[in-house]
Amino acid sequence: MKINGVLIDDTFAEAFPMQATGIIITAIDLNWAYRAANSIIGFASSVIACGCEADIERELKPSETPDGRPGISVLIFAMSVKQLREQVQRRVGQSVMTTATTACFAGIDSEVTVPLGKSLRFFGDGHQISKTVNGRRYWRIPVMHGEFVCEETTGIVPAIGGGNFMVLAKTARHALAACEKSVKAIRKVPKAVTAFPGGIVGSGSKLGSKYKFLTASTNEAFCPTIKGQVTTQLTEDIGSVLEIVIDGLDEEAIRAAMRAGVVAACSLGPKNGIYRISAGNYGGKLGPFHFPLREILK
Repeated sequence: MKINGVLIDDTFAEAFPMQATGIIITAIDLNWAYRAANSIIGFASSVIACGCEADIERELKPSETPDGRPGISVLIFAMSVKQLREQVQRRVGQSVMTTATTACFAGIDSEVTVPLGKSLRFFGDGHQISKTVNGRRYWRIPVMHGEFVCEETTGIVPAIGGGNFMVLAKTARHALAACEKSVKAIRKVPKAVTAFPGGIVGSGSKLGSKYKFLTASTNEAFCPTIKGQVTTQLTEDIGSVLEIVIDGLDEEAIRAAMRAGVVAACSLGPKNGIYRISAGNYGGKLGPFHFPLREILK
């Protein structure tokens, strides 16, 4: 199977169950909403060591936010409800409440919840007050720029992490150009995000390592500089491989994001150094969600 002359490997991306939540960050203008959102998603690229994976889902118009101000929707993923609650409380407190003029609201409705204002209200030192509007509870915490309004909780839902595809190219510059196009396309897909820096993974990993203290290590089969020393998946013309990893709220979001990203990457074609598209899997050992590339792209 080829798209615009780019070979699509007959393989699948393997993904695993996660827990996810969403928050809406608003501010006096979109610039300050972005400052808070970019802060909260800092060091949230991989659950291997970051504790969570998070990224901006999309911009929100004032008509789409609870307080009628410009906003940003952020999705946050973790391996357990406990881990998610810990990460969200820290990150909202340290990265959103500290950003001038912001407010924070629930982005997902669910019976299972993570505290927002419910925990952060204590920063008000007894001067905080709550108000219930249409059955939803909000906290008004006095701060020096005015007040920080924060919804009491936001919902947690089952989600999927690790949807992926790899771009095999002539050089790193070629691979990066294709992946940048992919990320732009994926950002138009609702309920899906690419958590790694810039949405692109430069150091894709495999399960396990020769070192017993590591749970993951470099995916040497796709490393071009050592293809003469290992069992490689690369041909001589491949000089660089970059990966896109996608987290989504459901399987359809992952499929749609993979489809959009692969098509965007393939639009450059072999004349621009894009030769193959592959995907990372571990023979079904990592997770129960399998996304066959060729089936998704039919």
